[in-house]
Parts: sequence; C-alpha cells; structure tokens
Amino acid sequence: MRQPLPVLAVLSIAVASVAAGEPQTQRHAIQEAVSASTRSPASVARDSYRHPVETLSFFGVKPGQTVVEIWPGGGWYTQILAPLVRGHGTLYAAALWPGELDAIKALQAKDAGTYGAIKLAAFPAEAGQPKVPDGSADAVLTFRNIHNWRMGERAEGEGPDYAPAAFAQMFAMLKPGGILGIEEHRLPENASAEREKTSGYLKVSTVRRLAEAAGFKFVAASEVNANPRDTAGWPKGVWTLPPSYALKDVDRAKYAAIGESDRMTLKFRKP
Repeated sequence: MRQPLPVLAVLSIAVASVAAGEPQTQRHAIQEAVSASTRSPASVARDSYRHPVETLSFFGVKPGQTVVEIWPGGGWYTQILAPLVRGHGTLYAAALWPGELDAIKALQAKDAGTYGAIKLAAFPAEAGQPKVPDGSADAVLTFRNIHNWRMGERAEGEGPDYAPAAFAQMFAMLKPGGILGIEEHRLPENASAEREKTSGYLKVSTVRRLAEAAGFKFVAASEVNANPRDTAGWPKGVWTLPPSYALKDVDRAKYAAIGESDRMTLKFRKP
C-alpha cells in the first residue's frame, strides 16, 4: 500500500510547482504584450534584433509591477511595456523634460486606451520637475542610453558626463530588492577607453562600475542581444549600423547584413 506523503513534503511540492509556473506565466504575459496589435509595423520589424520577450523575461518584468522606462525615445519598448502593465501595474516614462517625451505624448494622443495611463517624469530630474518617487519602482529599465549620459547629452546640448548622477537617481527610485535592467552597445574590453567617448559603445566593466558605485549588486548577464558580426569598429560608431545608417547609402547592404549592434544585457538589484 502506498504511504501518504508527509505534510511538509506535500507543501514543498506545491510551492515548487507554483515557482515553476511563475516564469511561464510571466513569459506568456510578455509574449502577449509583444504580440499586441497596437505596436507599429516598424517596431515589430526590429524584434529579431532586439529579442523583447527574452530580454524582459530575463529582467523579470511582470504585469503588476511599477516599471520605469528611462529615456524611451520613440517608444519602441513603450509599445510593449504599456500593454504589459495596463490595468495591473504602473508605467513611468522618464526623460529629459519636457521635449524628449514628445513621442510618448503622441502615443497617448493617438491611443489613450493603451498609453493614456503612462506617467511622465523628468530624468535626470531637477528641482521643480516631476520625478519618479523614491522607493516606488519594482523595475527600472534603460535600453541603449548610458553612452549618451557618458557623452554628456542634455536638453541644452552636450556637457560633462552625468552617468554617475543618473545611476544614483535610478537607485533612489527603486524599492529595496528592485531590479535595474540595462541593455547597451558593447565595446570589447581590450579596446581603448577613449572610444567610449565618441563611438556609442561602452565596456561591460564600465557599466558595472557605474552601477556598483551607485550601490547596485550585479545579478546576471545574458547574451540574448549579442551580435558577433559587430566588431564595434565602424566609421561613424554604432550609428553606422541599422537602424541609424549614418553613412546613408554607402555600403548599406553590408551594414544591413551585420544587423543591429552587439549588446550587453545586464541585471542588477538594489539591496
């Protein structure tokens, strides 16, 4: 006769089953958001280079979270994150105030049902500007932006490197245990550090140093956005490659075959 399992064993199996199901449920929610009909065809065309399902799954983004997207640009990831958290969580779009949020405002005006609940905030936030409240976010995500901070890109033009201040603000807005997810163009570690100032590429060691100096703990790295065809040695830096094509029609087919840049994908946690 089969003996019944002890109560603790039954509970352990139940907990393990729930834990095993959580990543699958999370990934399904992300896949649904990536498949949303509200995404533009031009955005969908970049999925093969940017791997949004795998990237957001690696970061652990979930529908019920408060998520901050730093410098969303034209809204490529916003078109995924907004339907992902809609009705369950909160999405902040944070950028240079106020002009760098015009693309997000345009999305809101076009489709209030999908994008109307996005909260707009300044980043980096200066006195008197709306900001993401300290200790409020479960996840802060930034995609291909840190090189701009290193080069001092600001609303009024170029200035000094403000990446350390940017990391400090991201750290402040996260809850304890919150996640910082970073995707950035990757410069080989043996390359000259001078190239970080102009090429749009950064070393993994540089990004880790900036994050850890702000108090973040490194969790893991993923190669989901790696591209071994990218040597990071192009005439116009990373902007030589698609989607920018800085050389316009010069060797366009060559750069199209290389694809988008080789990218690091890093996950950090606020203790």
